[in-house]
Amino acid sequence: MSRKRGRQQRGGRQYQRTDRVSGLVREVVATEIERIDDPRLFLISVTGVDVDRELAHAVVWVHGGPEDDMEDVLEALEQYRQRVQQALAKNSRMRRTPTIQFSVDKSIQEAGRIESILEELGRASSEEQSKDG
Repeated sequence: MSRKRGRQQRGGRQYQRTDRVSGLVREVVATEIERIDDPRLFLISVTGVDVDRELAHAVVWVHGGPEDDMEDVLEALEQYRQRVQQALAKNSRMRRTPTIQFSVDKSIQEAGRIESILEELGRASSEEQSKDG
């Protein structure tokens, strides 16, 4: 019976440390944003977190509200960044937590734009078929 030291193989996917830290940062930041009583942050969602390999920096992707209001949202998030950073330090067992940077996630808006283009192409295609038939 030999046992290997260190990382043991378990069933399922082996998660990298950056993945675990990203999940932790996402959970803590989303919870802390919910606690902030600022109307600019109403209905804001944390859509993802990217942590660098050194675990020194984390980009927190947020989405919510019209595109015009996102400048105000980023301004509010920057105003409360230190509070969110402290919550992350308090709720994690890491010696050093990554520095948080907020950024707007435009992928949802881009997906909506692509979907509307595809719908328009579908309508144009069906109109051509009805004219030919």
